[in-house]
Amino acid sequence: MLPDTPTGPDTPIGPDTTNRRQFLHRAAAALGATTSAALFGSLAGCSGQLRRSYTASTTTAPAQTTTTTEPLDPAAWSALAQSLSGSLVLPTGASYATAKLLYNLQFAATDPAAVAYCASASDVQRCISFARHHGIAATPRAGGHSYGGYSTGPGLLIDVSRMNTVAADAGAMRCTIGAGTQLVDVYDQLSQTGLLLPAGSCPSVGIAGLTLGGGIGVVGRKYGLTCDNLLSLDTVTADGRLLTANASQNADLFWASRGGGGGNFGVVTSFTFAVHRIPELTLFTINWPWPAAADVLGAWQAWTASAPDELWSNCQLQSAGSDGLNVRSNGVFVGSAATLTGLLRPFLAQAGTPSSQFVGSDPYLHTMLVEAGCENLTVSQCHLTGSGAATPAGAGAGTLPRSSFAATSAYVISALSTAGVATCVQAVETLHTGVPELGGGIVFDAHGGAINTVAPGATAFVHRSALCAMQTSTSWGPGDPPATVDAAKGWLQKSAASLAPFVSRSAYQNYIDPTLVDWADAYYGSNLPRLVQVKRRYDPDDVFHFAQSIPTTLPHP
Repeated sequence: MLPDTPTGPDTPIGPDTTNRRQFLHRAAAALGATTSAALFGSLAGCSGQLRRSYTASTTTAPAQTTTTTEPLDPAAWSALAQSLSGSLVLPTGASYATAKLLYNLQFAATDPAAVAYCASASDVQRCISFARHHGIAATPRAGGHSYGGYSTGPGLLIDVSRMNTVAADAGAMRCTIGAGTQLVDVYDQLSQTGLLLPAGSCPSVGIAGLTLGGGIGVVGRKYGLTCDNLLSLDTVTADGRLLTANASQNADLFWASRGGGGGNFGVVTSFTFAVHRIPELTLFTINWPWPAAADVLGAWQAWTASAPDELWSNCQLQSAGSDGLNVRSNGVFVGSAATLTGLLRPFLAQAGTPSSQFVGSDPYLHTMLVEAGCENLTVSQCHLTGSGAATPAGAGAGTLPRSSFAATSAYVISALSTAGVATCVQAVETLHTGVPELGGGIVFDAHGGAINTVAPGATAFVHRSALCAMQTSTSWGPGDPPATVDAAKGWLQKSAASLAPFVSRSAYQNYIDPTLVDWADAYYGSNLPRLVQVKRRYDPDDVFHFAQSIPTTLPHP
């Protein structure tokens, strides 16, 4: 069966990797205005929240540490550079223009005083000491995917991307991963030992930010969040100590590091995780014509609520630029193609006749490359172009572009009403009508399963009762005029406001949103008071401060 052949709910579909690749290639071409990672995975960090109001947040407590923007004596920078086993990039350096960049090009105009590529925990300690001594901000960066741009700033960027080793112990079923390791390299190296770690889909996201904020991914319903698999971590705190945190040592920091968000308590240098044997995996992708959008979303909600833990899926309503509107569901199943085909039948019966569909088994590493939008790339190529630090797969081989985007998120606790579904469909149609040249839309990622079996207070990640996470996003190109960008952002905020009555008053901290009012409660809910206590213990001077960092005192009601 060709991938673009119309099919019905009972059409036999089986494993055909060649057709899968052709199918995804055509789909990616059709959605050329959006990033491929947003199209296929739409998980943490490749594209980014929601609440009562959508004006800029003003709930930013002043940092107690005095900082300055005055240039430092070049001799001070020279002394720091000579003390590092890594390297220091100053604004005068040839690589600075790339070294300062985050994934999201919205923040490309931010000029840090320097970028320190730390190669060891000792380097991190020296950088924190230097920043505090000279009164400049210290900003941690791993993958550089902060949706709010909080992994850059005017001070010293403490970049851990060179700390990117993966050491697996198949006998103990655990692995130790350097904090700067990108997800594509985690998957590549673990797969060589027959192991997996549940994590996100965006290939260039760093393991640190993903884990510290939670870590949703395509096998999360089976194996839990990334942070649920965390056994231990090493962190350099604001006073320069290198602390190990686990269930028996610094247990409060360990608790906070499983969902409390990146950049709040210190600079993590290493993680140790429990891992799992790689199982048989099967993927599916189904497209429908746009008039079926409401039926598909309604059917998907009911179907995913009763799905076995082994089955993860999403539902996407996309404005695909010049190619029009698109409805899709993707999924990954821990099991066989034959079993998945049977599980899909009730969904297809309720959603209506697809325009195309695919079900097929795939090896684990290729599955993750597919979900990353890298199905036709090597691991080396599945990195950003011009990456500042070498990767295990090879320096300078990356081919993935950076992106400019904005996003909001919320959690759907129970199935959206008919009115809520209609509002989602209308929002995407409005984007296509109002800014037809841009890509964007709404993606629903299934929760439940192992994610929801953990008590809300057992880790800092409090969102344990959701049916799915909802992310609304839009992206634009470097050549788009300011009016187009303003229109895109305006659509995003209007859509979030229109959807607010139908979703929970919560948001995913890894899709951190600088426009979100009451963000602390939205991200952390009932866990916020305990997080404030941990912050006060390990960073009493608020050294690691940004607009939405956990405060040292509870915000006023």
